[in-house]
Amino acid sequence: MRILIIEDDERVAAALDAFLARSGYATERASDGASALQLLDAHTEVVLLDLGLPDVDGIDLCRRIRARSDVPIVVVTARSQVTERIKGLRAGADDFVVKPYDVHELLARIEAVTRRSRPVHTEAERVVVVSGDDVRIDLVARRLLVGDAPVDLTPKEFDIVAVLARHPGVAVPKDRLIREVWNTDWRGFTHSLEVHVGAIRRKAGERRFIETVRGVGYRLVSS
Repeated sequence: MRILIIEDDERVAAALDAFLARSGYATERASDGASALQLLDAHTEVVLLDLGLPDVDGIDLCRRIRARSDVPIVVVTARSQVTERIKGLRAGADDFVVKPYDVHELLARIEAVTRRSRPVHTEAERVVVVSGDDVRIDLVARRLLVGDAPVDLTPKEFDIVAVLARHPGVAVPKDRLIREVWNTDWRGFTHSLEVHVGAIRRKAGERRFIETVRGVGYRLVSS
């Protein structure tokens, strides 16, 4: 996922950039409205928008982004007044986070607006094919097929497969898997994650479609 950070405070932007990178996201940074509009394109999947920009009011920039794109917009600002939140939401923002904020809460909000903005419609979107066309993951029906045979996964096991399937070929950090599957940032779930991945591999037999990325997490082998 590519996130566009629009923030004029270099220290804040750098810290947020580093945190998102550790969480497995690609980022781009803009310190003003003009450069933000230049960077915004079809590959931008989330916008984090500070309202206090040097060349344009963030509310106006939010309107301009929304006129060009349906990309999820999370306003991140020190403006805590209810009237500002209303303005931001009416200008097209999907969520509103007030500084100072907890970065893990911000990440959870990014994940929430992303889920809402990505309904699964077509066959290509709902079914992920991996491991030499021999493994199929149906994200809507919540089924894993090896060859033509369904694999009996527990709900948590399929949740792990689903997170990986949404990013085929990309190394997904363990912290992110724990956060999305168990809805927590507690590292005590690391062993549980490893046990679940081991169970998935055993049930899939010889089809090793989940790779371990040493020091990072796991990756789904793309077809």
